[in-house]
Order: sequence, then structure tokens, then C-alpha cells
Amino acid sequence: MLTATAPRLSPERECTLPDPLPGFEHITRYWDPLHGAYAAKILPGEYYVTRQSELIVTVLGSCVSVCVRDARRRIGGMNHFMLPTQSSNGTGWEVADPSQAARYGSFAIELLLNELIKRGSTRNDLEVKITGGGAVLAGMTNIGKMNVAFARQYLKTEGLAIVGEDVEDIYPRKVYYQPLTGKVRVLKLKKLANDTIIQRERAYARDLRKPPKSGDVELF
Repeated sequence: MLTATAPRLSPERECTLPDPLPGFEHITRYWDPLHGAYAAKILPGEYYVTRQSELIVTVLGSCVSVCVRDARRRIGGMNHFMLPTQSSNGTGWEVADPSQAARYGSFAIELLLNELIKRGSTRNDLEVKITGGGAVLAGMTNIGKMNVAFARQYLKTEGLAIVGEDVEDIYPRKVYYQPLTGKVRVLKLKKLANDTIIQRERAYARDLRKPPKSGDVELF
């Protein structure tokens, strides 16, 4: 369970991040003094998998994060996707740059699951939670609801049950996921320090027109 009273490491150890798994060296990682833990911060279109006792952190508006862990093999990860899917027939959003594919749920979930399976996990061992999908801009097409519906359907098709979720509503969320314990801490952002999320949401609305103070804390 994540608490603010977690044991603190010495200053020397705080400066020595554990080695990331190969392929995740580009992810921003740091020492989080509030939780007394190392943390990896993921942005839209990124995902992160770890065997270490570290948090994965992100901020979601209409985006969704899928949190997956294999408790038996002590490995897990989280993604952050922006839109449900892409297509080439005018019914979805085009992926102009393959490196941006993880922005789309259809790729982001597949990449995360494949990373765990590649490292020995089986679908029967995976525990899944989802969060995000807020309707953060009044009057805007509800991308968040579409993202949540997509994640639920995709995971159902893959034969994976969702054991916990905190989704939709009207607020952005700051999410802390601890893969080794499976705990997710969600902080609803009822006041924003900047307009980054709002600008991002407006950009999503533009994409849809093309053929392509902190509040409640919840644990689940």
C-alpha cells in the first residue's frame, strides 16, 4: 500500500536510481520524497515496465492508463494512451509516425502486454486495473468515455478481467501505480496549476475533426 510514511532511503541511495529494464532508459525517473520511493514518469504515448519497487506516475485528462502486473513474477507496468485506435480507412486516426503508435490504445495495450509476456508472464497471471477518461472540457466530444469503452472491450477480447477502475468523471487525475503491490493511488485535480491538460484536450478535439487545488484521493 502506498503511504506518505514509507521508509526513507539515505540521501546517497536516493541519488542512485535502480537500473531500468532494457528499452526503458529514455523514461524520466526520480526520487519521490512524498512516497519514499523511486518513480518513473510517463507522458502521453509512453509506457513503462519494471521489476523494481518503484512507482509509475502520470497525469490523465481524457487519456486512459492501463495498469498491469504479474504478482507471481513480480513485474508490472503502465501505459498512457490518448485516443482509442487508428485506421487507414477514414474511420479513425492516422499514425503518421510509427514511433507515435503508443499514443493509441490499440497499440499501447498490446505493447504493454507483449512486454510482460516477453518476460515470462502468461495472461492467466495478469492483474489489470484502468484509470482516466475524464470529460475535462465541457461541450467537447467525450474522448474519455470512448477511451474507457475501448480499453474495456480490448481487455475483454484479450480474456483479461479488470479487477479495479477509477474512470470518467470531470476531473483530471494524477496517478501513482506500484506494480509490485498492485496499488493505484488516484488524486483528482480539481484545480490545475497550469493549462497543459486543457491545451492537450483541445488538441484532441481538433484531431477528432480530422480523419484521424487537489481533491479526493482514491485507492483501488
